[in-house]
Amino acid sequence: MNDQPLARTPKVAQFLASFWPAPVNVNAGERWRAFMGAGFGVLVTALLSRWWAGPLAAGPWLVAPLGASAVLVFAVPASPLAQPWSVIGGNTLSALVGTLCAMWIGDPAWAGSAAVALAIALMFSLRCLHPPGGATALFAALGAASFHFALFPMLVNSVLLVLAGVLYNSLTGRRYPHAQGRHAPSTPQAGASARFTEADLDAALAHYNQVLDVSRDDLEELLHYAESAAYQRNFGSLRCKDIMTREPVTVRPGTPLREAWLLMRQKKIKALPVVDKSRHVVGIVTVADFMRHADLDQHEGIGSRLRALMRRGGTLHAAAKPEVVGQIMTRTVRVASEEKQLAELVPLFSEGGHHHIPVIDADRRLAGIITQTDLVRSLYRAAKPEA
Repeated sequence: MNDQPLARTPKVAQFLASFWPAPVNVNAGERWRAFMGAGFGVLVTALLSRWWAGPLAAGPWLVAPLGASAVLVFAVPASPLAQPWSVIGGNTLSALVGTLCAMWIGDPAWAGSAAVALAIALMFSLRCLHPPGGATALFAALGAASFHFALFPMLVNSVLLVLAGVLYNSLTGRRYPHAQGRHAPSTPQAGASARFTEADLDAALAHYNQVLDVSRDDLEELLHYAESAAYQRNFGSLRCKDIMTREPVTVRPGTPLREAWLLMRQKKIKALPVVDKSRHVVGIVTVADFMRHADLDQHEGIGSRLRALMRRGGTLHAAAKPEVVGQIMTRTVRVASEEKQLAELVPLFSEGGHHHIPVIDADRRLAGIITQTDLVRSLYRAAKPEA
C-alpha cells in the first residue's frame, strides 16, 4: 500500500514536465528571418488594405487573426497549415461560417462555439486547416459580421499576406508555397537501401491518426536523414581492425597444393593469404585459383581433374602441372591497413569483385582478413535497431 504513491510519483513528474516548452531548434539567423518577415508581411498587407478601403472606410480594413496567420506563413512556411490555400481558404470560409452562425443563433456564446466547431469541420473537409481560422470564425460570430466582412477585409488581407509571404520567403531562401505532395527522397539512404518504404510511412501516419504540422514529404526526408546519420554514426566510425578475423590461416608460396586444399576444406574457408617468412603478404590463393587450373570450363570430370591437380608429379593436359601454392596464387593482392575505415571497403566488395581482403599492420605484416561475411555482419549490426 505504501508503495503506490511512490509508483505514481514518476508519472506525475512526467505529466508536469510535459507542460515545459521544448527548445526551438533554429539558429538566430532563422529567428531574425521569421520575425522580420512577419513584420514585413503585416505592414504590406495593412498599407495596401488601408489604401483599398479608402479614407472614408466605415469598417475595419485589417483584422487581428491575420497576425496569427503571419506567424505561420513566415515562421513555419513549410507547414501544411501555412500554405496559400490554408491561409486564404481557412480564413475566408471561417469568416463566412461565423457570419452565418451569428445570423442563425441568437446567443453569442452558442454562436461563437458553433462557429469555431463548424469552421474546423469545414476546413478539414476542404483541406484548408488553418488555426487562425478558428479565431476568424469566433470574431465574425461575436461581432455579427456581414458577408462583406468575409470578402473585405478577410479575403483581401489573406491574399495580400500570402503574396508577401511568397515574395519574402523566396528572397530569403525558403520554399513557399511548400509542395505537400510526394517527392522521391534525395538522401543517401533513400531508395532501395532505405529501411522503410512509402507504404510503411503511410501505415505509421494512419496509426498515429493526428494532424502533424509538417508535410508528409518533409517528414519522410527527415526520417531518411536521421537514418543516414545513425548509419554514419554506427558504421562510419568502424575500422578494419574492429571486424577483421585475426590470425587467419595462411600458407607459404612453397606449400603443396594438396595441403592448401585440405586446409581450406577443413577450416571451411575459400581463401588463404600467402605470406613469406616475415608475414608479408605476397599473394592469395582461392578456390577459384584451384578451379581455374583444373580447367573449370569443362564440367565433366571436374572432380578427377582436381584430384590430379593435388597429386605430385605427372602432367595435366600435357602441360607441366603446378605443384605448390606459389604457382597458382594470385600475386596482385588488394590489402587494407588496420586503421582504414570500413566504409571505404564497401565499394571493393560490392563493385570491385573482391571477396577477401587481407589486413596489414603498421609494419605491413598480415594482421587479419576481412571477408564478405565479416562486412555483411558489421552492416547488419550497424543498421539493426536498438533493442
